[in-house]
Amino acid sequence: MTSAPPEETVSAEDVEATTEATAPRSSGWGRRIRRLVPTRTIDARSALERLWDAPPRDARLSWLLTLGLTALAFCIRLVGIAFPKGILFDETYYAKDAYTLLKLGYEGSWPENANDMIASGNVDVYTTNASFIVHPQVGKWLIASGEWLFGMNSFGWRFPALIFGSLLVAVVIRLARRLTRSTMVGAIAGFLLCVDGLDFVMSRIALLDIFEAFFIAAGVLAVVIDRDYFRHRLARDLERKGLTDYGGAPSPFIFRPWLIVAGVLFGLATGTKWNAVFVLASFGVLAVVWSVTARRLAGARRRSYMALLLDGVPAFVSLVVISFVVYVATWFSWLRTQGGYDRQWGVEHPDSWQVKLLGKPLASLLYYHKEIWEFHNGDYIKHSTHVYAAHPGGWLINARPIGIDAVNGIQPGVDGCQANSTETCLRVISATGTPTLWWFAALALLVSIAWWVAGRDWRFGVPIVAGLSTYLPWFNYTERSLFFFYAITIIPFTAICLAMVLGLILGRANAGPRRRQGAIVVGVILAIITLNFAFIYPIITDALLTQSQWLARMWFGSWI
Repeated sequence: MTSAPPEETVSAEDVEATTEATAPRSSGWGRRIRRLVPTRTIDARSALERLWDAPPRDARLSWLLTLGLTALAFCIRLVGIAFPKGILFDETYYAKDAYTLLKLGYEGSWPENANDMIASGNVDVYTTNASFIVHPQVGKWLIASGEWLFGMNSFGWRFPALIFGSLLVAVVIRLARRLTRSTMVGAIAGFLLCVDGLDFVMSRIALLDIFEAFFIAAGVLAVVIDRDYFRHRLARDLERKGLTDYGGAPSPFIFRPWLIVAGVLFGLATGTKWNAVFVLASFGVLAVVWSVTARRLAGARRRSYMALLLDGVPAFVSLVVISFVVYVATWFSWLRTQGGYDRQWGVEHPDSWQVKLLGKPLASLLYYHKEIWEFHNGDYIKHSTHVYAAHPGGWLINARPIGIDAVNGIQPGVDGCQANSTETCLRVISATGTPTLWWFAALALLVSIAWWVAGRDWRFGVPIVAGLSTYLPWFNYTERSLFFFYAITIIPFTAICLAMVLGLILGRANAGPRRRQGAIVVGVILAIITLNFAFIYPIITDALLTQSQWLARMWFGSWI
């Protein structure tokens, strides 16, 4: 049998397992801290046993917990979702774009006072003139689905975000469970997302980012499922042939449907916002690396690198080509109709090489993308400023939340304000993460990096690669105004990192007193985060507060 590949040098037991057997004896907190230090151990299982490694056999319980926590997220986000009833923040773009997509098939323009007219119930005031938009259409079509179901009102345009924000919790649970082989760690990850303030706010407003976060996380989950599927198929082939490993012989080609699923999901993510392409690229590379290591574990030895061709080419087709096809298909209504922005460019430039190569509709779409790209990288956007601009260097610690809505100066006796004569009341919606969750998660990210790099534990690498590939690219665009709510694509993965680290602290189920001590620590951390969420609840729900009550929740000057 060949030696284990790098990703297998840590025991493949679930993340609740610790390194007690190899760590020096200590007591109290010292023992807890040692559990966070990676210790590389050799997995003594056979190649077949490691290839067959699968999530625990508690599927019914795991799905009950998944459905329960998803329902919890849905219920706490549903209450008061239609308040305030008017258009908030960037809903002025996406709610109106979605409605004209529904009516025209492309984004139409609106009069300057459209928001007031919509608030009064006069919604059909759009024009057939095309509007220049700078994001693809998937998220707006999803918002349009709510408007189709419930009408052009605040509940209608926010309801789809509620659905996908709740489903994101379910995806996080399933991803964390599959990585760790622990239903408990999966449930902890899902609960953490339930009580995150940023996820809460983004699940209650008609912006695009919650849809992108869902499709990215679901795409990552599909790639991780593919890893298990591929390894199980190799194990099944070995058993069918009566082998313990391939003994240096080439291993067979295996069709991998979950990579196709991932390609569709990443295509939808990119069809919501372009920056999802970085996650697609990262997990395309990971999928091929995992193929090489799986074939090596199965005994292909030097021929395991045939996976670069045998698996790499099909993976490229499944992920990149299919994502591209799905992305183009998401523009179906723009292509089908004639009135969209730049839709007639091909007709007006029949001799261009784009038209000759692609035809008029696709050439027009290509030219439109050129203009969108120039907008995102042009001088206008680079020199734009905003009071809530937040440098990405502070995102992981919740340094600069963004204000979504604010009504200040509410006088005592007005709107139920019970302030004393020296102050007034206000209502605000701040898109802020639950601070203690983000701080614990930032620390857990560092611990996870140590476990991935020093401990060579592939499981920690998944949320790290996913989170950082949605985060680090933003540092290339710091000359423009960036906003904290973009980090909604990060928190699902840092929450998983935190859940996995809490699993390390928790320890094995049969660890006796150590397990009880770990449970106390984990319970205290979860209680702190939950209470913190309850404390910030008024500033993420537009609740009526006095100035002093609001300031009590503004712990740092950068939060104001």
